[in-house]
Amino acid sequence: MKPVLRIDSQRVQGEIDELALISEAPAPAVTRVLFSSCDLEARDWIKSKCLDLGLHLRTDNVGNIFARWEGTEPHLPAIATGSHIDAIPNAGRYDGVVGVLGGLEAFRALKATGFVPRRSLELVIFTAEEPTRFGLGCLGSRLMSGRLSPAKAAELRDSDKISLPEWLARMNWGQPQLDTVQLQPGCYHAFVELHIEQGPLLEREQIDIGVVEKIAAPSAFRLRVEGAGGHAGAVLMPGRRDALMGACEIALGIEKAALESGSSDTVATTGVIRVEPNAINSIPFCVQMEIDLRDTDIETRNRVLDRIRQEANEICRRRQLSLTFESINADPPAIASPELVESIIQNARESGFSASTMVSRAYHDSLFMAVLCPITMIFIPCRAGVSHRPDEYSSPGQIAAGILTLAKVLQDWSLSLS
Repeated sequence: MKPVLRIDSQRVQGEIDELALISEAPAPAVTRVLFSSCDLEARDWIKSKCLDLGLHLRTDNVGNIFARWEGTEPHLPAIATGSHIDAIPNAGRYDGVVGVLGGLEAFRALKATGFVPRRSLELVIFTAEEPTRFGLGCLGSRLMSGRLSPAKAAELRDSDKISLPEWLARMNWGQPQLDTVQLQPGCYHAFVELHIEQGPLLEREQIDIGVVEKIAAPSAFRLRVEGAGGHAGAVLMPGRRDALMGACEIALGIEKAALESGSSDTVATTGVIRVEPNAINSIPFCVQMEIDLRDTDIETRNRVLDRIRQEANEICRRRQLSLTFESINADPPAIASPELVESIIQNARESGFSASTMVSRAYHDSLFMAVLCPITMIFIPCRAGVSHRPDEYSSPGQIAAGILTLAKVLQDWSLSLS
């Protein structure tokens, strides 16, 4: 008979609230941008929590943090869990953080019973899951998985034109040797990420635990639309080559292409529009657009992308505008391990929680960990599906249910030899 695992939900909530105070924005908002003073302070804070639990710490050359509970057979690939603690501007306190502090509490609960893992257990705190600094999400896990090459990573620059290697040199984490970050497939036996759902389904259906079967295939691309500027009063309407009007028509076409894809999983977002010269009395001569396109099926996503490209070219031809297209990233979907999915469902239900499989349409580090080992995710409800906002919220009870389920899965899989 397994010993009873106890989750201290009050302690977890206290730690979530304490970490939320390390922020570049005033409460209740949370902002922790990669390499900011708050990012560094939060890293030190979580490291101290890991050391208090007796975990062995290491940090790689892009700042991914690994906190290991050594098993009795340390040569075996470990079981890993974790998430991220960076936060976009004006975010909430739960995204990513629940997976990190929840993993830590799962370790505490297991240690409190006297449990000794056979396979080592490792908590991973990923660098820059959010795309805030360089416009590319999941920086740490991309490099770990090899989906981002060291050469491409070295070319990344922020809005001040400071490169990733320059930032890393400032951090004093050692030489910025990005070629040492990649791990080999099979380095972990499994990876399970605990996360708030960031959607309304679990709350709406009153389900305690969501188990992710697949993660959508995300892509992003950049368009540059160029026309001719001029004085807002002097250039008459029939002769205009207004780059912004062309960009607006393209944006509406992107929305229509997603709506007519034939898949309910297709989502497309024109999230960035930069206008030049951005003056009320001047016709826009250049617009840069950044678009996020996702689907759980890569073929459907690619068909939508082809349609967007064709229609954007036609719009620009008709309006006498020039168009350049640049791919930012195009990642494959991730399919979860059926064995991990079943293990989570079984452990959740044994604990008295309802559980159901689901799809993740949001980016997560698990997407790239799937290159290295079997993965899945444990979702817990969040109020009204709100995320990336100060009013983001999951209750202590919902968080505790997720942590208890995670702890039981880590326990089972750490004892497995197959």
